[in-house]
Amino acid sequence: MNKLISLSLILALPLSLVAKKPKVYKEATQMCQAYNDMKHRRNSNNIKLKVGESYRILQKNKGQILTLIEGERVAQRWVDESCFGEKKKKTFSFAERLAKNNKAPVKSSSTLKQNLLALSWQNAFCQTHQYKKECKSMNSKSFGAFEFVLHGLWPQPRNNQYCKVSKKQIGMDKNKQWYRLDKLDLNMTTRSELSKYMPGYGSNLHRHEWVKHGTCYGLSANEYYNDAIALLKQLNSSEVQQYFKQNIGKVVKLKEVRKVFDKEFGVGAGKHVSMNCKSGLVTELWLHIGNASKNLKELFKKGETPKSRCQKGRVDAVGF
Repeated sequence: MNKLISLSLILALPLSLVAKKPKVYKEATQMCQAYNDMKHRRNSNNIKLKVGESYRILQKNKGQILTLIEGERVAQRWVDESCFGEKKKKTFSFAERLAKNNKAPVKSSSTLKQNLLALSWQNAFCQTHQYKKECKSMNSKSFGAFEFVLHGLWPQPRNNQYCKVSKKQIGMDKNKQWYRLDKLDLNMTTRSELSKYMPGYGSNLHRHEWVKHGTCYGLSANEYYNDAIALLKQLNSSEVQQYFKQNIGKVVKLKEVRKVFDKEFGVGAGKHVSMNCKSGLVTELWLHIGNASKNLKELFKKGETPKSRCQKGRVDAVGF
């Protein structure tokens, strides 16, 4: 009976006397888009945070903050946590960024000693990634049905990545949110060639490759991709491409592939080539090359000698 009386007294207390969780406010340091959902798919009324204005923080989840935009019909909005972080620093041009110090210094392409040219056999890639946009539309008339396509050009060593790239961009890249990465300043010719020679362009692979690897190449995005495409064209106009085309549906051995490289690009070129496989299919060729030349034959002379993950694999045909 006494317990019931006590409970009744508590319930009768004014709400102002009941302990409440304090409201938390933070000042916006960036003019960020405020989205209706965590995946940032929609921003009704194109709402943006105002720098210097304080907003109520409702929830935090995986680098995202749910905040309250008072006066809006959809008041609860998701923004990146960095929008309430340190004040945005001055942005620098590409040339200025190259000149600033960094833990992993950016070198110009003329001083880099090693690169790795990763070329994909698109039929095998699509066989193991059928959900990809570029794979759903692929057929025998598509570029890549009988040729190698561009995966990337990676300055070495392998930890030479994300040069002068913001934490926000790195986070989006590692979370495979490539569509949210900054658009690249590419001319129409480069974009046209990329859409052909890098089928993953449709999935924003070019943005990922630039952020992770291209920023360490030391040149602009246009120059970086022009160099990579030029090297790809040299391989596809060689006996190496013909060898793979003629062996579609068959198993090829790395030692035989290396012999074709030696014949086409000079004795010893083959030892700088490694092969990747998945589910018994050859998925990629990795060309370990030097730098300071546009000629693939010359670049092989300065390349590293790698160990290959795969010794043999089947050359896949187009289609599932």
